[in-house]
Amino acid sequence: MTQKTVNPVVKQVLELGPPILFFVVYLYVRDDTFTIGGTDYDGFIIAAAGFVPILLVSIAVLWWLSGKISRMQVFTAVLVIIFGGLTLWFNDERFFKMKTTLVYGVFAGLLGIGLLQGRSYLAWVMGELLPMHDAGWMILTRRLTACFAGLAVANEIVWRTMSTDAWVKIETFGFPAILFGFFMLQSGLFQAYGKEDGDD
Repeated sequence: MTQKTVNPVVKQVLELGPPILFFVVYLYVRDDTFTIGGTDYDGFIIAAAGFVPILLVSIAVLWWLSGKISRMQVFTAVLVIIFGGLTLWFNDERFFKMKTTLVYGVFAGLLGIGLLQGRSYLAWVMGELLPMHDAGWMILTRRLTACFAGLAVANEIVWRTMSTDAWVKIETFGFPAILFGFFMLQSGLFQAYGKEDGDD
């Protein structure tokens, strides 16, 4: 499929829409109980189950519009399907909450493996989007590996010690805000190691 340029606003809506919709649906049904096939499910389980098709549709639309899909999106979709299914099958919200730990943990692990090999897998994924010299990529990869590891630990602490309401809010807004802030703080690194036109 030919790659096409997607309107940045549309792209952001498709990427941020699913978690925000999950948050809205959760707020609407969190106090309700639904009986399906003789089994009672609380609002969180229903919201988590609904998140799976919403995410898949958004990824499919983005793929259709852009002609490409990132490895990160594929990996995230697979985990959402698996843990969303386990959440519904066992009627246990812990599976859906643990999914976030696994996503961040795997990202940290993969980047860490690359660092041990003296390579930046991050540059392989984002190199075309953000032209930067190898030294800069190594620094950014080390920092992002630590950030992902910290988020994985933070998610474990949050879902094990706080209420479901608190976890949903932190998952929807807190963790993305931390990642956004992390990249904003790297502006000096981008300026110092960014490639200019004509650089090798």
